[in-house]
Amino acid sequence: MNRILVSQPKPAAVEKSPFYELVSKHNADIVYNPLIKVVGVSLKEFRAQRVEILDHTAVIFTSRTTVDSFFRICEEARITVPETMKYICQTEAVALYLQKYIVYRKRKISFADGSFTNFLELIIKHKEEKFILALSEPYKPELPEALDRLHLSADRVIFARTVAADTAGLDISSFAVVALYSPSDVAVLVEKFGSDNLPSVAVFGEATLRAATEAGLDVKANAPTPEAPSMAKAIDLYLGKLNRGETVDGIRYTVDHQKEEFVRTQANRLAKRSRVQRPAESATKK
Repeated sequence: MNRILVSQPKPAAVEKSPFYELVSKHNADIVYNPLIKVVGVSLKEFRAQRVEILDHTAVIFTSRTTVDSFFRICEEARITVPETMKYICQTEAVALYLQKYIVYRKRKISFADGSFTNFLELIIKHKEEKFILALSEPYKPELPEALDRLHLSADRVIFARTVAADTAGLDISSFAVVALYSPSDVAVLVEKFGSDNLPSVAVFGEATLRAATEAGLDVKANAPTPEAPSMAKAIDLYLGKLNRGETVDGIRYTVDHQKEEFVRTQANRLAKRSRVQRPAESATKK
């Protein structure tokens, strides 16, 4: 039997999980056990960052956890968020989650399709705003670094932190595959169980692949890809190859030059617009 550790909470309806098919198809035993948990920062921790929420006109959200923490902090600090505040969300799911705290109006809530390039294009459309970039620590550096390169006004603010979950009694050597969803998953796996003699891992996302590669883990499956849009599909393909007796090579992280070129192109466009606007503004003042 193929034992698979999925570093996610156990779903309410296991039979509806995308991993359920692996049980019958590959004789798999799926064990759900998060390696990490995310907790919101305290009001004291927020204030130590010396950021005034009301000095900003828009908030960039990438997760529901930071949404919860942002509005909790506002409540504890007795900050009334103005109705004019705009919200830029990475996905529609995050945007819809805002309904828990505010009246949903499309004019002040915008969302991308989840891809980095679409999200960055959406933020650029609102380039005149003063942004709060709501982050959960540790965070992927690509978005804040891209905003810096584009010279957009965006303050990085930590609203949540990732800490290790309870792994007591977890026999890591009993698993054939460990499914990891974030760089924090990678860090906790290595911290709790060492880097030697670990099972093969499947990873989700470019940042997780990079962290796993740098940690020296044996990555055998990754998602999303055209062939494997989900973690369950990536593991399905991997187990299928093993069942056919095929040799599965390890997967390594490589730099996404296309993404780098996209950021560079956007930065050049904004710089050109800025140079064109300055002479026009000077002529108007005269």
